[in-house]
Amino acid sequence: MVPTATHSGAPDTMAQARAALRDVVPSLVALVRSVPDPHSVSVGTWTAGEVAAHLAHVFRFDTDAVAGRPVPDATVTTAGMAEANAKMLAEDGERAPSILADRIGTLADEFDDIASRSRVASVDWLQGACLPPSAVACHLLEECLIHGHDIARATGRSWPIQRHHALLAVEGGVLPLIAALPPTALVNQEKARSFRARFDLHLRGGGRTLMIFDHGSLTLDAGRARDVDAHLSADPAALMLVFIGRQGIGKPLLGGKLAAWGRRPWKLARMLTVISPP
Repeated sequence: MVPTATHSGAPDTMAQARAALRDVVPSLVALVRSVPDPHSVSVGTWTAGEVAAHLAHVFRFDTDAVAGRPVPDATVTTAGMAEANAKMLAEDGERAPSILADRIGTLADEFDDIASRSRVASVDWLQGACLPPSAVACHLLEECLIHGHDIARATGRSWPIQRHHALLAVEGGVLPLIAALPPTALVNQEKARSFRARFDLHLRGGGRTLMIFDHGSLTLDAGRARDVDAHLSADPAALMLVFIGRQGIGKPLLGGKLAAWGRRPWKLARMLTVISPP
């Protein structure tokens, strides 16, 4: 459904994802280790310690996926992942920053070792989604970028996200994941029931993707965008933070990180209310 080079799971995508993780993980480990109070609120109801523990869980199940081992039984929707994450956090009471930092570093080394030896075309991920191993690596990169942002914001530290890392996370991870999951998975069914729209998304430094919303479903198309409601040119990091609900759309628009135009650009605001990331 998204047959561009960046979505294909080619070996160079895996190499880029591994290199990006090797860039990001040391800073992430240092950030987790520096958390002064693991009980401080980070994002939603989660504390900084819970975010760090969750990151360790993601490293574990993404590593297991690439290794061909069983992964948690979870439905990849907002509610489904909230339930699965709550269960994993309840079963793992570790919240000490130093211990979690060491755990993340060790798991990152294990992931890189297994990913370096992976030769399969696809692996089974959550909810039975069939993904190239590179998409799992890019998903892991996205989780590091987003939750590093969460911990940094909670502790007053900086967490710059490099454009090429965010681009890889979105094009190599998020878009293949959307394509592999049921089209209703990442859409709020109640809010999207009457919503229809077509958006031409251009990621700066990357490619174009046509996002098609149709009464509660979201599908992607890499073909030429025709009859679109709006065009969106986006800095990958800004788009990632907006889509995942970590930042409003106003500041990126005013700062030039996002630009929208077309016949019905107002539908972009509505789209942000129907997107339901896990």
